[in-house]
Amino acid sequence: MRNRLHSLSTFLSSFKKTILLVIIVAVVSITVSSLIAMHLSSFSNFSVPSFGTIKTMGVEVYWDSNLSNKTERIDWGTSLPGSTKNVTLYIQSASNVEVTLKLNIDNWHPDDLSDYLSIFWDYNGESLAPDEITQVSLSLSTSSSTSLVRYLIDHNVQNFNFDIHFVAVE
Repeated sequence: MRNRLHSLSTFLSSFKKTILLVIIVAVVSITVSSLIAMHLSSFSNFSVPSFGTIKTMGVEVYWDSNLSNKTERIDWGTSLPGSTKNVTLYIQSASNVEVTLKLNIDNWHPDDLSDYLSIFWDYNGESLAPDEITQVSLSLSTSSSTSLVRYLIDHNVQNFNFDIHFVAVE
C-alpha cells in the first residue's frame, strides 16, 4: 500500500503543472458556460406585447358563433421568441353575392418586424353565401432567431402592431 501511495505521489509531482492546467481550464470553462447560460436565459423570457387591428370589407368579424361579440382588434398578448399564438374568429359575409375571403396584413409598427413574424390562417377558400358564417383560426408565429431579440433591443421595441384585413372577393 505504501508503495502505491509513493507511486501516486511521484506521478502527481511529475505532472503537477499539467494537472494544475487541467483544473484551471475546467474551472474557467464552467464559469464561462455558466455566464453564457445566464445571459441566454435572460433572452428566453424576453417578450413583447402585441395587437392587430382588424379592418374589413364585405364581412364582419366576431369572437363568437352567435355573432354577439364583434371584434375590431386582436390582443395577441405577450409574444415570446419561438412562440405561436392562435385565435378563433367567426367571419360573416356582409355581401349580397357569393364571395371568398382574402387576408392581407400591412402597416407593421415597427416596419421591419414583419421579417420576424408570420401570420397565417386555416381558411380553405370555400365560398360564402350572403350572411353565411365561417370559423377560422388565425395564428401569429414569432421567430426564434436571436436576430429578432437583437432587433427588439436595438430598436427599443416595447410593443408592436399591424393591420389585419379580411376582404370579401367576388
